[in-house]
Amino acid sequence: MNPTEPAGADYWHKVVDCQWACPAHTPVPEYIRLIAAGRYADAYMVNWHSNVFPGVLGRTCDRPCEPACRRGRVEEQPVAICRLKRVTADNKGDIQDRLPKPATEKNGKRVALVGAGPAALTVARDLLPLGFHVTIYDGDAKAGGFMRTQIPKFRLPEAVLDEEVGFITGLEPELKLGQRVDSLKALLTENYDAIFVGSGAPRGRNLEVPGQDQVAGNIHVGIDWLASVSFGHVEKIGKRVIVLGGGNTAMDCCRTARRLGGEDVRVVVRSGFEEMKASPWEKEDASHEGIPIHNFLVPKSVTNEKGRLTGMIFEKVKAEYKDGKRSLVPSGEADVFMPCDDILVAIGQENAFPWIERDVGIEFDRWGMPKVSETTYQSTNPKVFFGGDAAFGPKNIIWAVAHGHGAATSIVKFTQGDDVAVRPATGIAVSSQKMGIHEWSYDNDIRADKRYKVPHLDNAVALKDIRAEVELGFDKHLGFAEAQRCLNCDVQTVFAPKLCIECDACVDICPMDCITFTANGEEAELRTRLTAPAPNEWQDLYVSTELKTGRIMAKDEDVCLHCGLCAERCPTGAWDMQKTLIEIPQASASCRSQ
Repeated sequence: MNPTEPAGADYWHKVVDCQWACPAHTPVPEYIRLIAAGRYADAYMVNWHSNVFPGVLGRTCDRPCEPACRRGRVEEQPVAICRLKRVTADNKGDIQDRLPKPATEKNGKRVALVGAGPAALTVARDLLPLGFHVTIYDGDAKAGGFMRTQIPKFRLPEAVLDEEVGFITGLEPELKLGQRVDSLKALLTENYDAIFVGSGAPRGRNLEVPGQDQVAGNIHVGIDWLASVSFGHVEKIGKRVIVLGGGNTAMDCCRTARRLGGEDVRVVVRSGFEEMKASPWEKEDASHEGIPIHNFLVPKSVTNEKGRLTGMIFEKVKAEYKDGKRSLVPSGEADVFMPCDDILVAIGQENAFPWIERDVGIEFDRWGMPKVSETTYQSTNPKVFFGGDAAFGPKNIIWAVAHGHGAATSIVKFTQGDDVAVRPATGIAVSSQKMGIHEWSYDNDIRADKRYKVPHLDNAVALKDIRAEVELGFDKHLGFAEAQRCLNCDVQTVFAPKLCIECDACVDICPMDCITFTANGEEAELRTRLTAPAPNEWQDLYVSTELKTGRIMAKDEDVCLHCGLCAERCPTGAWDMQKTLIEIPQASASCRSQ
């Protein structure tokens, strides 16, 4: 294999698995160390620079960082990264003086944002400090998009959303709220230099079974119903409720129904429990509130009595696999009848672009989605950019934020006449953590603590108040304890071949057997003869140049705990612990905490 050094930014970034997995590439270990040090405002600003909505995401993120967490490779549960993000928001204090200020001079460029959800708000935050005139259009009276309309208040308090949206509106965009854009062609005539579409996936799929037309008043599309609840238009529901669907929207629907008077609320899913799209913690919360989930049932028909909804009939199915593909087939068992007064349909969301004329230069695919570059977020009309659910279909807030950052960078380059396909390089700052022979500037003690449970509001209180936040979050004590479980993956083991005397002391002391001194070879073969075989080919090997004996040092980055024992044991200082701060380029450097 070729030697790793000099390692580039992407190599070290990939070793910090949590940050690599985060769509917005939040430097997770950096802010967790700040939490452990009690520096909550600093930790919040590290988050705010990259993910824009730390308080919101600390409650609602789908946590792609946690399955990637290195802690999960040595024990069952990863670090509670998402809940620690909330710790920064809950304890940050007043950070107004650390936020960017509205631009005192405009640069003459005008940008329109369609939608006021997380993607568009991220674009606004990145462009406004640079002097762009940003106009935000949204059909709702308040900014926030689906964060406001589809996430129940018992999961995301309105005050948290208002504050973080306010940090962006405080940069003084032109707000045209309550004004729905009905024609992109008309918007294009208003001489904007660029247009960003972040209108989300606003249309929920409806039910299509016999009998539904007779009782349409009691069958509700999930996302529309949640929005009606959010705005106070719906305040009650029948005592017996069936929720169709296995995603997070279905979990929000069933838990909301319990709070609006539903006594017998059931979730019905066509797939198996493990195959449901809902996050595991969302399913746990629903179960904790006494909501059963029925699997492998397919809606067959709706029953009524003189026009009054009485129930639903389901066909029992089972999963069969052929050539690695799964299909659901009838099980042969008797149909299942469930009585109900209302049905909430949460079986998926679709994009709808009736307001985008098909003669404005934007090409659509066969699914009715605009053709958008996954790198630049530019459509086939070079002036129009897309992001969030409007670009690639429904995902989580953190993905919308990442799209917003990328689109803002493209808009800056486009309005300057630069090639939007040429992306700015990822930055990296490397600094040794050595303070003495065996002393580091970070805590490298590996704690044996298991993942801490977050406190919840008692059901007796929670189910009576639709605005009472259920998950109470970590206090400072629990936040510190959970932060101590982080393995500091951004503090890398860096090897200096010229200093190595090949004594193998590092090999002897390594608790993970991830260091090997051996003859070089092709990667596939080399992985098989390390001290411990390295089967995970996704994670790179760290390979040195040739040593005095002709051997090389190979370290398996997949299982290294970054504990620093190799550096402490090395008699010549060939190993060092160096912190790598990965800087993902954004349009506005002024959004970074100073």
